[in-house]
Amino acid sequence: EEGALGSGFLAQDSVQSAQWQRPCTAMAPKKQTKKPLPKAPLKKEPAKKEATVETLFEHRPKNFAIGGDVQPKRDLTRYVKWPKFVQVQRKKKILLLRLKVPPSLNQFKNTADKSVAAQTFKLLKKYQPETKKERKERLLQLAKEGGKQSGKAPHFVKCGMNFVTKLIESKRAKLVLIAHDCEPMELLCWMPALCKAKDIPYMIIKGKSRLGQVVNKDQATCLAITSVKKEDEADLAKLVSSAKSNFNDAGRPKWGGGILGPKAQHVIAKREKALADEAAKKAGLMI
Repeated sequence: EEGALGSGFLAQDSVQSAQWQRPCTAMAPKKQTKKPLPKAPLKKEPAKKEATVETLFEHRPKNFAIGGDVQPKRDLTRYVKWPKFVQVQRKKKILLLRLKVPPSLNQFKNTADKSVAAQTFKLLKKYQPETKKERKERLLQLAKEGGKQSGKAPHFVKCGMNFVTKLIESKRAKLVLIAHDCEPMELLCWMPALCKAKDIPYMIIKGKSRLGQVVNKDQATCLAITSVKKEDEADLAKLVSSAKSNFNDAGRPKWGGGILGPKAQHVIAKREKALADEAAKKAGLMI
């Protein structure tokens, strides 16, 4: 009996310990909360109809995507690959600014004024040489008349470097016009000195193509006026006096070029300013 009681107590203790070790699965009851009712929708006002204006052309916004409308014009100067002759012209201009140019070449930068050049070309237009067609017609007319030429020789502008040089040396030229952009410039750099030595008025004009138009050619390096009509002598005298004052009596030509770029000029100005500030500080300390 004692053994049976002892085993019963042990079984009861094991059941109670098992109940304590078993996890508690029971949960607290949830509070029942009522969901709030949705608010009443606001009354929407009816949309106002915009007044449509009937037009002939519909407004269609442009689409600049691929395959769309034509692109607007833009400044593409920086992205253009310029022709070789344009690049050479620009590089040459910069070189002439940077390098020192001797006086014999630098004198061609001093050209006639716009008003003086306009008066000169106005006079030259009256004495244009005849074209091949006009010369042919004149010779045919002369042949019909028996080959005898009547009257004095016509007044024409003379062209050609060798011919103009002979006119200068023989002192038959009354006014010499020289182009400022002859290539190479060594072909004509001596002509102003020759005109001064022979006391013949000369003038440097912008554009060899403009001089070429006077004598019915593409280009002309120099022209010479030997004679004019009586009604044009006053105009020629004005041009001669202007040429003598601006070119013949202008004195010896000077050196040109040697102009630095903007970056180098800023560096030099900054250095000079620093030196001036330092000198001012030293002067203040000495006082």
